[in-house]
Amino acid sequence: MSDAIMYEKIGDIAVLAANNPPVNALGLAVRQGLIDGIERAEKDGAKAVLIYGEGRTFFAGADIREFGKPPAEPFLPDVCTRIEASPLIVVSALHGTALGGGLEIALGSHYRIAVPKARMGLPEVLIGIMPGAGGTQRLPRLIGIDKSLDVITSGRQVGAQEALEMGIIDKIAEGTPREIGLAYAQELIDAAAPRRATSEMPNPAPVDFDALYDAVLKKARGQLAPAVAVRGVQASSELPFAEGMKRERELFMELMATDQREGLIHAFFSERAVGKLPELDGVAPRDLNAIGVIGGGTMGAGIATSALLSGLKVTLLEMNDKAAEAARGRIAGNLQGALKRGKISAAQFTDLTETALNVATDYAALADADLVIEAVFEDMGVKKDVFTKLDAVCKPGAVLASNTSYLDVNEIAACTSRPGDVIGLHFFSPAHVMKLLEIVVADKTALDVVATGFALGKKMSKVSVRAGVCDGFIGNRILSKYRTCADYMILDGASPYQIDAALEKFGFAMGPYAVADLAGLDIGWAVRKRKRAEGMDPRARDFTYADKLCEDGNFGQKTGKGYYDYAAGAKARVPNPEVLPLIEADRATQGITPRAFTDEEILRRYMASMVNEAARVVGEGIAKRPLDVDVTLLYGYGFPRYRGGPMKWADMQGLPALLADIKSWAKDDPYFWEPAPLLEQLVAEGRNFDDLNKDAS
Repeated sequence: MSDAIMYEKIGDIAVLAANNPPVNALGLAVRQGLIDGIERAEKDGAKAVLIYGEGRTFFAGADIREFGKPPAEPFLPDVCTRIEASPLIVVSALHGTALGGGLEIALGSHYRIAVPKARMGLPEVLIGIMPGAGGTQRLPRLIGIDKSLDVITSGRQVGAQEALEMGIIDKIAEGTPREIGLAYAQELIDAAAPRRATSEMPNPAPVDFDALYDAVLKKARGQLAPAVAVRGVQASSELPFAEGMKRERELFMELMATDQREGLIHAFFSERAVGKLPELDGVAPRDLNAIGVIGGGTMGAGIATSALLSGLKVTLLEMNDKAAEAARGRIAGNLQGALKRGKISAAQFTDLTETALNVATDYAALADADLVIEAVFEDMGVKKDVFTKLDAVCKPGAVLASNTSYLDVNEIAACTSRPGDVIGLHFFSPAHVMKLLEIVVADKTALDVVATGFALGKKMSKVSVRAGVCDGFIGNRILSKYRTCADYMILDGASPYQIDAALEKFGFAMGPYAVADLAGLDIGWAVRKRKRAEGMDPRARDFTYADKLCEDGNFGQKTGKGYYDYAAGAKARVPNPEVLPLIEADRATQGITPRAFTDEEILRRYMASMVNEAARVVGEGIAKRPLDVDVTLLYGYGFPRYRGGPMKWADMQGLPALLADIKSWAKDDPYFWEPAPLLEQLVAEGRNFDDLNKDAS
């Protein structure tokens, strides 16, 4: 027997207890231990077998330490088949999470019981693959096609009560998994319950699988795994079990070889690596119990909501009583949404809005805050005024944070007597929904202040990325470059609508002009005016069509018109007929003869500009590693997760070819398309961005 599976016999029941902390991952020792345990139970004269997990969970899935390594026998499908083939009654008792292969082990058992808080699911599509150990064959036989497709193609986790209602499990009971499992196994023995193999159940009734495949592919915006999983479920309906298992394995292996799987695995590991910074090893964060938020608009209210939901006390500061009450209303509205979704109870809603939240109009109310975040207008003078006042009223050691999107955090810090306490915390709107948090470290920011920023991000369930100080930090700096690239393509002959369509086909939820309409065109207008006032490089191209759109009062969805006309609703997105004449006039003024662009060229230029600027951001140390860029674009800018992020995409495309394209375009526009030194260096050395990630790990 493997040490990872402990064996004992209690009366007529053989007990197989997984002991592979922290999550009882299904590594080689566990898989072998399960087979050895079943065989031993059959020789010991047991009537039933109980499988459960010691520690905090049942089998939570594959062992990530084996990712990328050659598979070793026994393979998981064979383990599930061997469990199911046993003449003994096999019971799985679930607690914690039973995910992926963990649920497939349970499905290979004859009966399933769970504690009330157990969760289960088949999340393989989230890393670009599909269930490969019988999940697409057993689950449909157990609960039918529709419910199975919901679980498998979404990758979502299902709570115990819902699982019981679906038919995934047979019973819920209070107690430890060992206690409830032993009691259930004995109950089955006493009732002379039959051995019940899922594989021997009838094939589920067929449906229109071709239509389902197309619908799932469209919903997933081109991600293959959910749609291919439909074909696996189809096999459960059309083929005998053994042949269905072979078909499932074929589909699984096809997905294992795709770029999408590689991209999603990269995203999976990058998300876990992004918050691990060597400089923070052993650095304790400061106390974090009560925070202040200055500004109760959409952003400030979202930050306050996120803080309240994470268990923090919040004092929100506004200019006057009317603005303060409006802010209170926004926060209550956000929390009402959480109440409707079942995230909080009615009692929690009352506590958060009436006890944990304090709304004030006097800076003195922030005197005891451990951390204060300003979310006021994006203007350096306004920010400095706020921080001067905070410096005067906040207690020693309080962290002073700016939610600026672009401005120089060093300059903000310099207006205080405590620059070491100042940091940038760039949330993304709506802040209580969006996962990304850029933690902007200024030159004098103390390490324990940085650690506090990451602690806040963790408390708020954010994905936190360290960024250095520059115009736009990581995300907005890169955004500025690839948006400019798109604007230049419009000057040269493309349309906003062709660009949006090409990028949505690539996997973005929305193209850049639809996003601009959603965010508000006045934001980009303000940035362009600021940069012109600061003095643009004479080599940079400029354009006026977007400014004229704003001058006419068209700011996007909030005014009913932008690049699109929203008279028929936000989702209608009818091209605004006023846009193309403005573009044509701008081209004429600049003497530009428009040319046609293919969708492929639009995508290549857009992505190349993104990667080239990202290489500068990494080369300058604004982002520590390429994976920091990938995580930022994935979580803050709608980059399709199955592409892995722009740096991973570039690696998979091949850096030499990408650099060659950039150099060819630089012949016409040497300023915009100047190759990043880091990109040239990597190509010269025969290395790629992932090599830099490995160097930093």
